[in-house]
Amino acid sequence: MALLTPPAARALECSNQTYAGNRYTLCSVAPERDELRLFLYDPGGRPYGDFAAVNARLAGEGKQLAFAMNAGMYHEDRAPVGHYVEDGEELMRVVPNAGPGNFGLLPNGVLCLTAHRARVLETLRFEKEHPQCLYATQSGPMLVIDGELHPRFLPDGTSRYIRNGVGTSADGKRAVFVISRNAVSFHEFASYFRDGLKLPQALFLDGNISRLYAPDLGRNDWGRQMGPIVGVVEDRPAGE
Repeated sequence: MALLTPPAARALECSNQTYAGNRYTLCSVAPERDELRLFLYDPGGRPYGDFAAVNARLAGEGKQLAFAMNAGMYHEDRAPVGHYVEDGEELMRVVPNAGPGNFGLLPNGVLCLTAHRARVLETLRFEKEHPQCLYATQSGPMLVIDGELHPRFLPDGTSRYIRNGVGTSADGKRAVFVISRNAVSFHEFASYFRDGLKLPQALFLDGNISRLYAPDLGRNDWGRQMGPIVGVVEDRPAGE
């Protein structure tokens, strides 16, 4: 009789933290153990738009979200503004040029997910290396580039919003998704990734519709419909 090996326990951990007077919620993911995916369109070609719709789709696979967050900027029809790859299929090309809004505040970057790694890469570096991403989403601006804060961020900046983003370790074995629990400046937010979390690369995801699904913390934020969504997928408990 063959012995069934139980699945490895998830590495995902979500918690609330305070740093330099600001409050944050973070979810730390280990791509070697956590199944990290991006979601945009359902099989019928309609944008999911919210966490509940993604969970309803996953239920058909016997799975559910363990964590999720909005994952990049999008147009009114919820199509991604920048590069987007889902399950190996490119849905939107890389956009390397400057433009209006936060996305065009260069340098921006790409979150690239492979089977066992997660990397944040500045866009021009991403184009040069051309990594084979199973999932990818482009957003901007970069928060931390090779251990340095984005050059346009000012310590006395007055633009303050709820913001969310993602940072990755140098080896790609750790990705940390963060949403602020009070309005923060870009400089404060980026400094948390670099100095608080010690992550060399970090990418801004959004500040207007920042939302988090973290059932372990009782979070299931609601609001207007989203574009790309990133989440950790796990098996549903037996009987559900």
